[in-house]
Amino acid sequence: MDVITLKQEIIEYSKTIGIDKIGFGSADVFEELKERLKVQQQLNFQSGFEESDIEKRTNPELLLPSAKSIIAIALAYPSKMKDAPQSTKAERRGIFCRASWGEDYHHILRDRLQKLEAFILEKVPHARLKSMVDTGELSDRAVAERSGIGWSGKNCAIITPEFGSYVYLGEMITTIPFPPDTPIEDQCGTCNKCVEACPTGALVQGGQLDSNKCVAFLTQTKGFLPEEYRVKIGNRIYGCDSCQTACPKNKGLDFHLHPEMEPDPEVVKPLLKPLLQISNREFKETFGPISGSWRGKKPIQRNAIIALAHFKDESAIPDLLQVLKEDPRPVIRGTAAWALGKIGREEVLEDLQKANEREKDEEAQREITASIQVLLEKGLA
Repeated sequence: MDVITLKQEIIEYSKTIGIDKIGFGSADVFEELKERLKVQQQLNFQSGFEESDIEKRTNPELLLPSAKSIIAIALAYPSKMKDAPQSTKAERRGIFCRASWGEDYHHILRDRLQKLEAFILEKVPHARLKSMVDTGELSDRAVAERSGIGWSGKNCAIITPEFGSYVYLGEMITTIPFPPDTPIEDQCGTCNKCVEACPTGALVQGGQLDSNKCVAFLTQTKGFLPEEYRVKIGNRIYGCDSCQTACPKNKGLDFHLHPEMEPDPEVVKPLLKPLLQISNREFKETFGPISGSWRGKKPIQRNAIIALAHFKDESAIPDLLQVLKEDPRPVIRGTAAWALGKIGREEVLEDLQKANEREKDEEAQREITASIQVLLEKGLA
């Protein structure tokens, strides 16, 4: 088997199926990554969404015996939205991060990897392959870095020379000994703009992320958000782009290479108030096709309430009072109470006091009590 010729054929074929960049790396153990992950675990910087077994995250042969190489792929996604609706005082809107615009990228990348697998198996029927996207055990970023897709930036994203960090990543472990590509030299230099732009200080230093403070992670949690982070989220209802938009390597980059990645402006920049009462069926029909829906509607609704508080949207008071009175979920009731306190209209004081009397959940009750105190102090000032 002429692996050099096969590699070139795969590269050429990848261009015909909508893969924007492809690279090849060895299937050796990721020793440096292993040590970094141990430190992350010791510092409790992991989000909990990752594979917990560090050996599986760093040793490809545990996932595919006799692994010899890994193929990394990257697809560029848009950074600008066409015909974006404006958020107005009467109709406030939230925003999904760019990586969740368009069709769920997991489906898009799996489609490309499946086509690539079929092509390889047609050429080498005895080969064994294992593909993964995002939720697999391996670190997409470490694979992409080793395979020459881009360098690992201080913002903990892969930055490509062609597309910046606006790329989705996927990989395929193979038993074919492809010659590896050369990794790209780090080009961040002394720039520290992403670290400085992080709203919560989650970027502890260049290349080190405390996931528990990251807004992108926080917007995906389902419980009460610590108050110190609520004021940092703004109108983000899923994800965060701050460390990407601050990056000079992303300046002016905007690629519209894949129709299925084009966002529906009304979906990814939705009106906030309607989200508070959206049914499960409506949520699934509207947001189900995008990756930002994977945690369900509860985090999105909680974040929408926080966004309304961010805007101090007095027109949302009736909606928030309805949520406070009728929603069966303590997190949503309590966050609505907090928002009412932040909006700061004293006429809701009586409603909050009644809610406090009937509330059975301790955390929700604490939120209601705190908001009552805020309004009382406002009234006494």
